[in-house]
Amino acid sequence: MENGTHFRTCHLCEAMCGVAIELEDGQIQSIKGDPDDPLSQGYICPKATAMQDLHEDPERLRKPVRRTADGWQEMEWDEAFDLVADRLHRIRQEHGRDSIGAYLGNPNVHNHGALVAGMPFLGALGTKNRFSATSNDQLPHMLASLEMFGHQVLFPIPDIDRTDLLICIGANPMASNGSLMTVPDFRGRVKSLKARGGKLVVIDPRRTETAKIASEFHFVRPGTDALLLMAMVYTLFEENLVDLGHAEKWTKDVDLIRLASLGFRPEAVSDHTGLAADDIRSLARQLATTRKAALYSRMGTSTQAFGGVATWLAYVLNILTGKLDTTGGVMFTQPAVDLVTLGAMAGQKGHFGRRYSRVKKLPEFGGEFPSSTMADEMLTPGEGQIRAFVTIAGNPVLSSPNGGRLDEAFGNLDFMVSVDYFLNETTRHADVILPPTAGLERSHYDLIFSMFAVRNTAKYSPALFDAGPDSRHDWQIMLELAHRLEKRQAGGKLPLRMETGWRAFKQIGPEPILDMMLRSGPYGADIGPARGLVQPAIDLVMDILPMGHPVRGLAKLSPLNRHWQDLPKGLSIRSLTQLPNGVDLGPLRPCLPERLFTADRKVNLAPRRYLGDLDRLHDLLAQPATTDLLLIGRRHMRSNNSWMHNSQRLVKGKERCTLIISPKDAARSGLQDGDSAQVSTPTGKIVLPVEITDDIMPGVVSVPHGWGHDRAGIGQSVAAAHAGASINDVISDGEIDPLVGTSVLNGQAVQVKVWRADRQRKRA
Repeated sequence: MENGTHFRTCHLCEAMCGVAIELEDGQIQSIKGDPDDPLSQGYICPKATAMQDLHEDPERLRKPVRRTADGWQEMEWDEAFDLVADRLHRIRQEHGRDSIGAYLGNPNVHNHGALVAGMPFLGALGTKNRFSATSNDQLPHMLASLEMFGHQVLFPIPDIDRTDLLICIGANPMASNGSLMTVPDFRGRVKSLKARGGKLVVIDPRRTETAKIASEFHFVRPGTDALLLMAMVYTLFEENLVDLGHAEKWTKDVDLIRLASLGFRPEAVSDHTGLAADDIRSLARQLATTRKAALYSRMGTSTQAFGGVATWLAYVLNILTGKLDTTGGVMFTQPAVDLVTLGAMAGQKGHFGRRYSRVKKLPEFGGEFPSSTMADEMLTPGEGQIRAFVTIAGNPVLSSPNGGRLDEAFGNLDFMVSVDYFLNETTRHADVILPPTAGLERSHYDLIFSMFAVRNTAKYSPALFDAGPDSRHDWQIMLELAHRLEKRQAGGKLPLRMETGWRAFKQIGPEPILDMMLRSGPYGADIGPARGLVQPAIDLVMDILPMGHPVRGLAKLSPLNRHWQDLPKGLSIRSLTQLPNGVDLGPLRPCLPERLFTADRKVNLAPRRYLGDLDRLHDLLAQPATTDLLLIGRRHMRSNNSWMHNSQRLVKGKERCTLIISPKDAARSGLQDGDSAQVSTPTGKIVLPVEITDDIMPGVVSVPHGWGHDRAGIGQSVAAAHAGASINDVISDGEIDPLVGTSVLNGQAVQVKVWRADRQRKRA
């Protein structure tokens, strides 16, 4: 790669920050924010500078390795591919196709090559036992979008740059850079919000980094968000504040919501939530009476016992107050690659509950079972037991509930293969590890997070470094394994047409597919003068074909659709390569009801599955407010789940894996500054330093997510030196939101006490 400045998008978190990387003699000299990036405008968080650390990490695997009695041994690629394909095929032949499990971690969604190759690989694997990080994260949002708007990834995004009121509940975008709201430089955007007279309101069990810059903050008890939101709905109807605005003509079942809210008066939920009734009413009034306003909820509301209902109610509140599809409210993106419409055309709008897991009978979503039942499926004997496993860019031992049980389950498999470039807490159990290229060795286009961005932009970056002839991209690894599995399934030889197709797919890779999607999208090729001849035919298609017809869908997606006629045109990989800083495609814009995918093209405000779960919410309200000490997670700007702790520049400084506890609860537990605490549940115990602060609600303690690098056999020395403790070692995999199947990561009861060994050492 030539010397000079090269522009890319950071691939290490959701923010899509533009970076300027200075190279000299093939070495990175600096990584800075790109002031000409249309979305981030020069902002970067600390993780961006760690791209250099990940690329240069001497402990990153470069060649396949297999586990032997004498330790890990390197292999050649062909030998590794054959070994993996042979073992997986044999296990499938002996025990059935569902005897293989597969887990995809969230780095896959930052990687367009992995996304393109993932489905062919899973298809060749043939198993129904598929898992991912989804059920520990955004699944309630996906279900709400599917039920209400007809598509699982049609997410309403806060129009933060034009709103006058942003209410955040269970979200900490100062640390996450948004989540299902791609928003680099959240602090700067809040500063602009306040400068135009607007407000940021935060509701959370902890006074988070976001809460500290808020105009207004309220504590809420974990697991009671649904009660709070339903009381806000009640207030809207009681005070005649319901006004759907232009959404009224394509929204149904408002009266059912009114009936559902009866019994959830603010006074009735106050003790449970910890918010005064007057504060609850004030929140509802502010949302209703501020013309440009948005309510945004995330992990804190979604990964709890009532995560499904709470997420649905957040959507409902935005709709009842006229904030859906309006400037300054919550809007839908129109990305350059419209995976929403493409998915709908392919019949992939989403589905839920078509089948249930073998042991816990949990519903699948989009073909995946909840991750909280992975260990069950590996450890429980019987027909359909998982005996082999494939992990791709994931570390579920640290990122899924009951990590100790997952440790045991992975250790007892007949065979395991991991596509990963680190030896970590999960991959250490693999028989073979296939390491892909690192992020700077592959091209980058953010297919997924462009769909959640607060502004429409597009940016393509070629690979910064040559991966070398003995390296493989993850898409190459997945396609090669898929090809070999298909051949073995066919008895050793594929029909000529299929063989030719596989070879062509492996040869062209993901770039031509990405290019085709860019060219055919709403900002794609403009045919110039010929438009006058073609446009009448497109208009006729849109007028006469049924709403669900695939050809109509193709015309709807086309850049010739009149709905997109004023958008920029001419996007392709070639044109984006000539615009290395990226291209601004404009602010979010109203697009409903055309962009709805429900059968009747109406917003389904009161899906029956949510109404059916309200009995559980009434039962919670009928019980006394809990006196248990409740556990919540947290995130830090210098961390992203479990996979960025081998960067010295990210883990240095003050210890971050601490137990945050209020002074009242610390005194009750006999804890003092400088102590370590033991946090325990029936699932397990962890020990970590104590941080006593008024920034957390009494009755609540917090442990960060993604730590626990103290297990033997991992090959990450920096991470091991800053091991911390894994919150998932004390979180039960038996506590699940029964509506959605999401893991309850926030609100489980714990016991906290002084770690006596620590106190005894101090006395000595």
